[in-house]
Amino acid sequence: MSDATTTVAELIERSNRLGADPRTTNYAGGNTSAKGAAVDPVTGQPTDLLWVKGSGGDLGTLTEAGLAVLRLDRLRALAGVYPGVRREDEMVAAFDHCLFGRGGAAPSIDTAMHALVDAAHVDHLHPDSGIALATAADGPALTKEIFGDRVLWVPWRRPGFQLGLDIAAVQRANPQAIGVILGGHGITAWGATSAQCEAHSLEIVHTAADYLAERGRPDPFGTQVHAALPEAARRERAAALFPVLRGLASTDHRQVGHYSDTDVVLDFTGRERMPALAALGTSCPDHFLRTKVRPMVVDTAPDAPLETVLARLRELHAAYREDYRAYYQRHATSDSPAMRGADPAVVLVPGVGMFSFGATKQTARVAGEFYVNAINVMRGAESVSTYAPIDEAEKFRIEYWALEEAKLRRMPPAKPLATRIAYVTGGGSGIGRATARRLAAEGACVVVADRDVASARAVADQIGGPDAAVAVQVDVTSPAAVATSIADTVLAFGGLDLVVNNAGLSLSKSLLETTEADWDVQHDVMAKGSFLVSRAAARVLIDQELGGDIVYISSKNSLFAGPNNVAYGAAKADQAHQVRLLAAELGGHGIRVNGVNPDGVVRGSGIFAGGWGAQRAAVYGVPEDQLGAYYAGRTLLKREVLPEHVANAVFVLTAGDLSHTTGLHIPVDAGVAAAFLR
Repeated sequence: MSDATTTVAELIERSNRLGADPRTTNYAGGNTSAKGAAVDPVTGQPTDLLWVKGSGGDLGTLTEAGLAVLRLDRLRALAGVYPGVRREDEMVAAFDHCLFGRGGAAPSIDTAMHALVDAAHVDHLHPDSGIALATAADGPALTKEIFGDRVLWVPWRRPGFQLGLDIAAVQRANPQAIGVILGGHGITAWGATSAQCEAHSLEIVHTAADYLAERGRPDPFGTQVHAALPEAARRERAAALFPVLRGLASTDHRQVGHYSDTDVVLDFTGRERMPALAALGTSCPDHFLRTKVRPMVVDTAPDAPLETVLARLRELHAAYREDYRAYYQRHATSDSPAMRGADPAVVLVPGVGMFSFGATKQTARVAGEFYVNAINVMRGAESVSTYAPIDEAEKFRIEYWALEEAKLRRMPPAKPLATRIAYVTGGGSGIGRATARRLAAEGACVVVADRDVASARAVADQIGGPDAAVAVQVDVTSPAAVATSIADTVLAFGGLDLVVNNAGLSLSKSLLETTEADWDVQHDVMAKGSFLVSRAAARVLIDQELGGDIVYISSKNSLFAGPNNVAYGAAKADQAHQVRLLAAELGGHGIRVNGVNPDGVVRGSGIFAGGWGAQRAAVYGVPEDQLGAYYAGRTLLKREVLPEHVANAVFVLTAGDLSHTTGLHIPVDAGVAAAFLR
């Protein structure tokens, strides 16, 4: 046995290499292990251990903290008390009695496979090429033809202790073998060293892929019956369909969406045999646990009138829900978990692409990636045989497995704004930046919209990248630019829930010094810009039928008549009344419209940094660097207002506790009596 530190380091490096290659395994799919020795601090003696990727981890990003660490002698002793396949789930709880010390990550269901196979290093992977053979009707014969006795066939069995025993028995009986194809599932390989194990895994993956490429039929999905729409038309249609699809997919639980129009997706959705193959569903447990038992397939032509397609979506969704309920009722037993939801996780639209849904952007994206894996699997299996996934009853046993239910219950509680999609104008600096950060911290997916797209990108990157935040460039005075940015929002996350009209600027001049251009630019950005954004956003919110929030960042100047401020104050008063007007108009759609009235926000403000601060300081006769203190000094609480304080108010208005509040303006001014609402 090798030194424990070296063993673990080699395992992590191997796992990361395998997990980084999508041809080898999918996100969070498969697991790897290594056996070695470490000193037991109780006895002072070396103890044989198993390090194995824990439950829920991802090979590509695996670290030592993601490994479960167990005593090998105790794991193998479980074979002596194994109660049989009908009670094999009980063995997962027994793994806790085999932990070494604190044990690291929670052991996964595949731990037995890694412990019982008599090899120092074991890989269990879900490569598309391997699953293609595993789901081929002629899988056993193909495995024999391709690999001889070097790789053996193991018939389908649900992951668990018995599968570990099955693989170990095959290995013992075939000492020449380097691995197995697991029917309906994936591959397992082993080796005496980490390098040998990795080489064996890659040999199986690449040999299978080469065989499919060389021997496979060129058009396993049949002829093309629907050509993809041109890119611009395709994305326009996708942006029109997505909010409706998201609303339908959120019937039971609100979802975030992901859109894909890759060549693989467009080719599959346009082929003659796509509907029949899609109806068979996916096979590998990692696939259908994320994509549901089968996708929803739209049967309209790519260029059908939009209203026709939207009406058909609602019909197909209702039929999908009925089919899913029937599937549940066919297979549920008295001890099955309750049905989790009957909405589709994947929707295929010929000529347009694939829409996938999940509780987060990442889970929605990953669901789509897994369905692409499934497409590749179907192509491979159909090219050399017939695609024959595991049967529906087996899928149900895994989808509603008590162990899967327990895993779901272990997930941390959702944040207040989880599944909400927020669009923040002027998000690249000041109040907008603080608001975008706060909404993201509370679980929202955030679109940072700004005329300065570089600053917007910087904020989005700081928040956490495309699964959490994206940047869009927008000039809020342009209807076309606003419409494009809203469409980009929809394509990024599936729809829209929360709009923050924050973009603004100001010029401090007396009435006689204020030009028409001064007046126009401030009204264009704030009054007109808020109107344009609210109008474009409302179309999406109404189509989704999920309600929503529109928040205006107005100003105490919408109420308070300050000096040298006519254009800015009038524009803010316009925004303030838009709040009341839109609250009255949109309430019937469940859309709440509220406002926030800050006092002057000096520190961190783009407006103040752009010259407004110097102008206002001159009006009040104070040094510019003392302007914040001046504003604070005239308030009842004697406190300066910062961008984060405004962001706090936006969060409070939208997080749910004020669900019955609309048409309200919240002052965030530390107490300016002249701006009290009357």
